[in-house]
This record gives sequence, C-alpha cells and structure tokens, in this order.
Amino acid sequence: MTDASFEDGREAPLNLGAEDADDLQVISTLSQDAVFPVTEMTWQPSQRRFGLLLNRFRWEDKDAATRRDRPFERVQSVLVFDSVLSVSSQGIDRSDKDMILSLLSVDFEPGEDGSGLILLTLAGDGAIRLKVEAIDATLKDVTRPYQAPSGQAPHHPE
Repeated sequence: MTDASFEDGREAPLNLGAEDADDLQVISTLSQDAVFPVTEMTWQPSQRRFGLLLNRFRWEDKDAATRRDRPFERVQSVLVFDSVLSVSSQGIDRSDKDMILSLLSVDFEPGEDGSGLILLTLAGDGAIRLKVEAIDATLKDVTRPYQAPSGQAPHHPE
C-alpha cells in the first residue's frame, strides 16, 4: 500500500470559497481563461446573487497532465458571488445569444467596511462589475473533467 500523493488529490472537484482579496485571487487564477456563453450569466437581485456557468481549464491539473502525458482537461464550474448590490457590464452584447465570453481575471477594488467592486475582466475589452457589500464568492466544479477540445493549455502568463 502506498501513501496518496499530492497529485492524487488534484482529481477531486474544486469547491472553494472566497471571503477576502487573497482568496479571490486564488479563484481568479483557477478560473482564468474559462469560457462561457453569454446566456450562462445569471443576476438574481432579490437574492443579491450573480452567477456564471463556466467551462474552465483545470490549471490545478496542468503539471500532472504534462508529466503523465495525458490530455489537458476542462470542467464545468459554477462561479457565484453573493452580497451583490448591483451589476453592470461593458462590451457585452446580451442580445447575441451565441456570444462566447472568456474570463481573464477576477479583481477586487476595496471600498469602505469590506464593501467594494469585483471586476470580471473579459477578453476583447469586455467587463462585468459587481458592487458588493463584502467578498462572498464560491467556485464549484459541477461536472467530471473532460478533454480540452483544443488539446492545448491556454497561454498562461506566469
């Protein structure tokens, strides 16, 4: 019997929460280059919740896939922000139901008493801005990983 290795643990689905800027940076890194149809954005004002259904590249598995010479993977994940007071966007045509968006980063601009703005930067000069009472985000994998259609890892600046 052998001990479990660090790489073995990477097979489990992610279920991460963020309550501060450092936590949010981890979620930003893991969701970088995720793609999603414009139709998979949901704003629920009465629940103060904004969510995205992403097809994210499994950055946490990239090194293991390279070492084991197996395909790179993507997985469907839900990225949810709670305590959202308002949502605004630029560079996104919500009427184009076939539009596919690519998430570049998730950043926090602090305001007063833990409030602030969460900025979701998209490829092609698009952006989504969430005015929040506090950072309250969750990234959760909801499907089994699947082979990345391109067979490649996205370019990821270190």
